[in-house]
Amino acid sequence: MAAAALQRGLCFKSHPGMAGRMENRSRKRQVLSFFLCLYVSLGACETIRYSVPEEKKSGSLVVNIAKDLKLDAEKLSGRSARLVSKSSRQYFELNTSSGDVIIKEKIDREDLCGESDPCLLQFEIVLENPLQLYRIEVLIDDVNDNSPKFSKNEFPLELPELLPVNSRFPLERAQDSDIGTNGIQSYAISSNEHFSLDVHSQGDGSKYAELVLEKQLDREEQAQLMLILTAADGGLPQRTGTAQIRVNVLDNNDNFPQFSQSVYKVQLMENSPRDTLVTKVEASDLDQGSNAEITYSFRQVPDRVLKLFKLNQLSGEITVWGIIDYEERSNYEMNIQATDGGGFSAHCKVLIQIKDMNDNAPEVTLTSLTSTIPEDSSPETVVALFSVSDRDSGDNGRTLCSIQDNVPFALKSTVKNYYELVTQKPLDREKVPEYNITITATDRGTPRLTSVRVIRVQLSDINDNPPVFNESSYVMYLKENNPPGLLIGTVRAADLDTEQNAKVTYSALPGNIGDLPFSSSISINSENGKVYALQSLDYEQRRDFQVTVRAADGGPPPLSSEVIVRVVIIDENDNAPFILYPLQNSSSPANDLVPRSAEAGSLVTKVVAVDGDSGQNSWLSYQLLKATDPSLFTVGLQTGEVKTSRPITSPDSVKQKLIVLVRDNGEPPRSTTSTLNVLLVDGFSDAYMQLLDVPQEEEQQDTLTLYLVISLSFISFLFLVSVVTIISVRLYKTRQCRDQYVPSSRNFYSDRNFPTNPAETSGTGTLPQSYCYEVCLTTGSGASEFKFLRPLVPSLPVDPSVAGGSVFDSQINSLLNEEKESEREVSAYFTPFAAIPCLNIFVSTAMKITFIISING
Repeated sequence: MAAAALQRGLCFKSHPGMAGRMENRSRKRQVLSFFLCLYVSLGACETIRYSVPEEKKSGSLVVNIAKDLKLDAEKLSGRSARLVSKSSRQYFELNTSSGDVIIKEKIDREDLCGESDPCLLQFEIVLENPLQLYRIEVLIDDVNDNSPKFSKNEFPLELPELLPVNSRFPLERAQDSDIGTNGIQSYAISSNEHFSLDVHSQGDGSKYAELVLEKQLDREEQAQLMLILTAADGGLPQRTGTAQIRVNVLDNNDNFPQFSQSVYKVQLMENSPRDTLVTKVEASDLDQGSNAEITYSFRQVPDRVLKLFKLNQLSGEITVWGIIDYEERSNYEMNIQATDGGGFSAHCKVLIQIKDMNDNAPEVTLTSLTSTIPEDSSPETVVALFSVSDRDSGDNGRTLCSIQDNVPFALKSTVKNYYELVTQKPLDREKVPEYNITITATDRGTPRLTSVRVIRVQLSDINDNPPVFNESSYVMYLKENNPPGLLIGTVRAADLDTEQNAKVTYSALPGNIGDLPFSSSISINSENGKVYALQSLDYEQRRDFQVTVRAADGGPPPLSSEVIVRVVIIDENDNAPFILYPLQNSSSPANDLVPRSAEAGSLVTKVVAVDGDSGQNSWLSYQLLKATDPSLFTVGLQTGEVKTSRPITSPDSVKQKLIVLVRDNGEPPRSTTSTLNVLLVDGFSDAYMQLLDVPQEEEQQDTLTLYLVISLSFISFLFLVSVVTIISVRLYKTRQCRDQYVPSSRNFYSDRNFPTNPAETSGTGTLPQSYCYEVCLTTGSGASEFKFLRPLVPSLPVDPSVAGGSVFDSQINSLLNEEKESEREVSAYFTPFAAIPCLNIFVSTAMKITFIISING
């Protein structure tokens, strides 16, 4: 850009709308700048300069920066072009759509720079993508908008008579805020015969006038003269200011005051406290009396100096009155007048050099900042561009810049006093989501001053973390018979990323629960991970299952993790006990035969029941709910065995009806009942006749009797064939059981050398009668819980030292299983005929006959 400015001669541009004389001066400056740029053509013109007159209206065009920089105006907004002012007030603004730099606020050069020349406003044009910086200086040209002014409308001047011709008297200077040719260029005095005016220039170019005596004064001729002093500037149009000089002619005073020094030079430290002595001027007068009394006063001193310094009229001491700031002005020049009592005066000059004090901390000005960067930004990524400046001079104005050590960023120095904040190490938002970078700028003065600027840099998230479940696996519990849509539990996964990258979605991987897919039984809310049961589950069908849940985030690309969820179904007491024996159907219940000779404690029958539940829900208890004679029978609480509780007597009814309640241990408990018909018989003939007796209720129904007779006649042949078949099967099974049991039992005991003398085994430890048990075991039941028993083989001696041998138990269990299968075959065979009442009686009778034959077998 600097090279292009050299080629175009843009090191200094003037505004096209200036007045004619301003244009001539701007052209001269452009020519000088052009030759200056040619002189340093091997380098670069770092700053582009323009000029604009003061007092232009807001919105006035300064320059089209896009044209001068040879940039497309449309690209300015695309590259985030912006104007950064170096002053506290924003006097210019950039139109990014057209590239015009316009005046934002009306500029008053006198308020902005005072007497300083040149008056410059600095700003920078910053472009991004790529980052480019153009430094601009705008020269504020003075416009003649201020007239010369005197501090007073009238100045008294007391002069003694008989003064020699050519005596000179300095006059009060007029003040003009404008500079250069617009400042005061000439003074004139009204026409008179005594005085003329001599105009001089000071070292800084300012003008002052001296009143020159052309003709001696004579108080007796004229005691007072009134003169008009006119100050004119050099602007177009010219502006003037006037003041009246009143000359009082005094009596003769022979001697003038004399200063010890014509020029007083002194150094003063800035920020000196009030009333600090700067210097003391001294004048003496050879006269006596009132003519020797000297008073001191400021002459031709600007108002701003009068606000900073105070002069003691009697002692001549000059002290500090205001705030002395080296950065505003580094030296002051003032004229001191000493006047005696006779009106004679003398003058001296005081030059004050201000010494710089390190009273300004460095200033950090942020030019460009990218407040949010991605966490995967590569090293050397530019985050911010800023400059550091110090208003002090010398070492007080030299600065050092640094940041803290514990951040992955670094500073890179670019052009003068400019720094880039760049990334230095890899970034991880999950560890540190944002950084507060402290920029510390320190000068080299004494004492050193420091300023701090904190830049906040946030890291934008990149999807680099998969969701993580808060547990390695989940176990959820669900009661069976649950209502559909019941919440089972919740899986939760957390993602260290943010926003969309941290949005976790849950899903179940494909799989089956038995023959059915997961989707038919289990549902997972994709947003919150809640697991629901879609259908009612049955503990008796399946006790648990597993499903794999996946958690995926929403980042590009999505990341996921998986976890196994085990669902355990808890059993509920939803199954009532089921009676296996005796068979319960709509026909008359089965009849059990009990000889009247049975003693107390004799086994009558056994109620066998199971429960489909598990645990304590399947623990069954039995109790006698109702009986014809409750005192005659008892029911085992845990075994269901029905036994006689006392000997049978003749008054006892032949027919005994028992209702046994079977109850589980669930909450709430479930129960069922089994009805038993017990016949008390003296012999089998009586029992058989009893079986043929028709209940009293049936005898009263003639139609039922006729139905039974017809049924017996119709199926008599089929019944006889069935009975013969059943007897044959039972005999075969009984013999097989005896052949397997007796030899093995004898071998078992003989191997252990048991005594063979019955007398030796008549005590405890003998088995008085051997039984073959049909066993139906519920879930969780022990192997020794017998549900039905019958005598099968004669007793064998048993060694008291052996308790429940495993060989014996296994053989009994084998026989019981075979007996159970036989019983089921018989029941299954007669099941189709169970609807016929009389046939049910025949089946029961056939089973009893089988029992008798097996005993005699």
